[in-house]
Amino acid sequence: MRISIFTMSLLAALASQAAEPQLGTGDGDGYTLVWQDLFDGEQLNRDRWNVEIVSNPANNELQYYIDDERTVRVGDDGKGNGCLILTANREEYKNRHFTSGRVNSKHKVEFTHGKIEAAIKLPKTANGLWPAFWMMGNYDEVGWPRCGETDIMEFGNATGIRNKTQDRYFNGACHWGYYNDQWQYPNYANSVTWDYSLQDDEFHLFTCIWDDEMISMYCDRDRFPDREPYYSIGIKAAESYPEPTWDTGEYFHKPNFILFNLAVGGHFPNITDAAKITALNDENDQTASMYVNYVKVYQRDNNITAPDNGDEQPEDNGDDNEGQDGIDSIAASTELPAEYFNLQGIRVAAPQAGAILIERRGSESRVVRF
Repeated sequence: MRISIFTMSLLAALASQAAEPQLGTGDGDGYTLVWQDLFDGEQLNRDRWNVEIVSNPANNELQYYIDDERTVRVGDDGKGNGCLILTANREEYKNRHFTSGRVNSKHKVEFTHGKIEAAIKLPKTANGLWPAFWMMGNYDEVGWPRCGETDIMEFGNATGIRNKTQDRYFNGACHWGYYNDQWQYPNYANSVTWDYSLQDDEFHLFTCIWDDEMISMYCDRDRFPDREPYYSIGIKAAESYPEPTWDTGEYFHKPNFILFNLAVGGHFPNITDAAKITALNDENDQTASMYVNYVKVYQRDNNITAPDNGDEQPEDNGDDNEGQDGIDSIAASTELPAEYFNLQGIRVAAPQAGAILIERRGSESRVVRF
């Protein structure tokens, strides 16, 4: 069906509205929200987050991570959304050609198992930017990779560069175990080419569901709740581990902390020459940012360690049925038959609670929230 004209006009109207609803996938399947940071304050909450200073980052990356407003701050994305903003800059700084930002919640916000998700607006990564949303375990105690690492989202890989699909090509990954005599360790990554752009100046939701048996990762599950995970790995633990093993179950059942960062160059994009970093250019004033609208943790058993209970959900940003930001909120059970499409123009058979869709009735269309 040809819906491009009304889809584009409605999307343009939607894009001009005020702040995004910070809802995520919400409670369900035994999970309840236990903590969240909506990044709506005047500055980053340092009781929750550490800002890293790294002069010589791993992976042959080119940036210097600094604690400065020009690389790490909380602010508006230009559309009314309060965000954590990580910014990469091309600039000379202490023998490095780039600066950027990285934050973590180590020793401040940590938890074992749950559903964690973040709404992220990605920069154009072509070529050389490497944004990531991830978790790590007890790094200070046992080092890496024994601590266990869960990469929920990474963009900018060399394969995407080669195939010119950087805006859609990304991966999830896990690293664990220990190095053997051949300097090898176990890891598993899975890359996907998404069916629509995720670098479209809009927020996309990345969700990780981590329980006793599995780690599974999803993209835009708030819009497509039935979509299959783009990454899954089994982590069921044995009853005991008398000797160290490479079994995933030995490494992924302990408190983890959250990380966000925006790297420049390195092994992942396979660019180690500053001159070949084309994502920072004259058109964007040699700077690019990653915006995190919110991060949420849901659990079945509340075992999170945090300095506070997290941000309260604003009353006008929840599950009420009143119109908000120019979007009509309706109860699906009371509507007459209609055609529904997601914001990419794909027909949706059964609207889900919380979804924002395009409703079409004859020649008339509108954006609605269920």
